[in-house]
Amino acid sequence: MTAEAAMVVPALVVFVMALVWALTAAAAQIQCVDAARAGARAAARSEPEAAAVAAARSAAPRGASVTLVRAGELWRVRVAVPAPGPGPLGLTLSAEAAAMAER
Repeated sequence: MTAEAAMVVPALVVFVMALVWALTAAAAQIQCVDAARAGARAAARSEPEAAAVAAARSAAPRGASVTLVRAGELWRVRVAVPAPGPGPLGLTLSAEAAAMAER
């Protein structure tokens, strides 16, 4: 029984750590989507660019970069943040939202 436990316990620890990492990354991705939408809505309402970026940053995860660009009648907001992870599992999460400029 001890040999089986010695094999199973480390595997369970690795599985739980991977699960926690995946849940953290998913939560950060959802925050990026919400932040991009908030920034696009603020820009579409003709708020100053600084206010739209501030709206996106307030909803974004810590350390996120926010880009606001106007392309014709559309405001595009892109939010990107590096997701923590061991070695090659560290990746960049991003979301983009667009909204039609109101008059």
